[in-house]
Amino acid sequence: MDASLVAPVTVVAMLVIRTALVEMRHPGSARRQWCFLARRRPMTAGAAVAVLLSVGGWRAAGIASVAWTVLAGTLVAHIVHLSTGPEADKTENRNGGRH
Repeated sequence: MDASLVAPVTVVAMLVIRTALVEMRHPGSARRQWCFLARRRPMTAGAAVAVLLSVGGWRAAGIASVAWTVLAGTLVAHIVHLSTGPEADKTENRNGGRH
């Protein structure tokens, strides 16, 4: 494995382990924590960040930049989801979005 891939893979592994441990203590928490993957606004923001970073990163670091851009896009999507709040879920439900 390329040395530059170790850090993002480690971060993803830590997030998965943290999610699993919290899920064992509080069933259903993983669904709430990762529900941003089904929301339109956070995924759009995360995808935009991933695309923008990958354009410059590909030239600088090659294939290793893909892991970093996916991680950055996922974290941005999570942050955008946290900032939208529960009222965005109600609006998206009325407009036919998934819940």
